[in-house]
Order: sequence, then C-alpha cells, then structure tokens
Amino acid sequence: QVQLVESGGGLVQAGGSLRLSCAASGSIFSINAMDWYRQAPGNKRELVARITNGGNTNYADSVKGRFTISRDNAKNTVYLQMNSLKIEDTAVYYCHVIATSTGYTATYWGQGTQVTVSS
Repeated sequence: QVQLVESGGGLVQAGGSLRLSCAASGSIFSINAMDWYRQAPGNKRELVARITNGGNTNYADSVKGRFTISRDNAKNTVYLQMNSLKIEDTAVYYCHVIATSTGYTATYWGQGTQVTVSS
C-alpha cells in the first residue's frame, strides 16, 4: 500500500504564489508518473500537470507558463509551484501517482488540499 500526504494549500490573492507538496510513503518499489489534478465545485476533476519518472512534463493549457511540476525521487515527493494565480485556479488539488509495490502496480490519490484565490 502507498499513502500520499499533501500540503501547501491555502488562501492567496490573485497574482500570488503557492507551492503544493505531496509525499508518498509505504511499500514502494518504484513510482512512475506523478500528477496533480484539481476539481472546482460543479466541475469534473481535471489533470493540471504530470511528470514521468524520466522527468518529462506536460501541463493543461490553462496553467502553462504559470505552474511548474517537479519531483524528488529520493524523497518520493512531487511538487507543484503555482505562480500568477488566478481566481479560476480555485479548486481542491489532488495528488495522483502510479506506483509499483510488492508484486503489483496501482494508482493512488491524495486526500486533496484546498487552494482558494481571492480578488
């Protein structure tokens, strides 16, 4: 089993920055892709950013140039640096990983962290 613990959400004014962290722990053999999703009220959960174990990244068009995803493989941690935040970035942000434990590969979700951007 793999557990994900997220931190770093909060309230920030438009134009400000926040950094989210998500640390994975448990019986981990390897972690493949690490992602950040978000879900705003009334909306579907959407992929914000992804980073592979090789370091390749991709982003939703709405956050390109403002958000940066990175990972520390030694710490099994993924980060999301969010700059120039907009009101429409307000959502619950979820960490998601594809990890291999003893004998199987599965996907895991964090508990979510609220990001609120005010005017």
